[in-house]
Amino acid sequence: MGGLDLVRRVAVAVLAAAVCGGLSTLAPASGKVGFAAAPRPAAKPEPKPEHAPPPKPPAPKPPPDCSRVKCVALTFDDGPAESTAELLDVLAARNVRATFFLVGENVVKHPELVRREHEAGHELGDHSYTHADLGNASEKKVLDQLTRTQDAIRRASGVTPVLLRPPYGSVSKRLTRITREMGLAQVLWTVDPLDWEHRDTRYVEKRVLKAVKPGYVVLMHDIHPTSVKAVPKIIDRLAAEGYAFVTVSELYGGKLVPGKEYGQTGRPMVHRDESGAAQGLP
Repeated sequence: MGGLDLVRRVAVAVLAAAVCGGLSTLAPASGKVGFAAAPRPAAKPEPKPEHAPPPKPPAPKPPPDCSRVKCVALTFDDGPAESTAELLDVLAARNVRATFFLVGENVVKHPELVRREHEAGHELGDHSYTHADLGNASEKKVLDQLTRTQDAIRRASGVTPVLLRPPYGSVSKRLTRITREMGLAQVLWTVDPLDWEHRDTRYVEKRVLKAVKPGYVVLMHDIHPTSVKAVPKIIDRLAAEGYAFVTVSELYGGKLVPGKEYGQTGRPMVHRDESGAAQGLP
């Protein structure tokens, strides 16, 4: 019996040691007996929110129906020049769009102004590279003057003009044929305040306001600061009379035909045949 009792005591001691050792592995750091919590899975990083695209600018308003509304097209020749920046500020402040007939060599000097004109929604047209008399020029010269200007405007703005204003209003059968082949409509004018001759802001204002009628194309020059300073009053007066300001293409419903002449000049035009001989007025 004594040997059996000894064996039992040893067995109990071994069992107790085993139990205590097992419990110690389950004990938390505080020393209290308990069960260890199951390890939590690593949290997945939350996906980063994608950047929302910038809001689209509002779609431009459709142009007015000039068969029902009193429309007028303001056009500016010979730029861009330093004074063009002031003009763009004036037009932006009044939400007016115009048409700019650009001289190629000035486009090369001021491409940032051409880009600004385009981004503001104005229409861009070709006015030759050096303000050349296209009606009296050879075919080679006409092509050179027009293509160089087209290329310069495209590089500056990303658009290629579909309008040409022949300098001096000088046109010819040759020019008509070339512009038809190049896809350029010829745009002249119906109001000429002679601002290139009279560098007088008040004079320009009076001449324009007295002559404008619905459907007219106004010619001015943004290279002259005196002309630019006349624009605010011209716009304000005509707007008060119910006029809507449109681009040349909008004035004609976007249906200008390449090669065709639009508008009647405020001073005599010179039409020439293929040889360059003057043919008189149309």
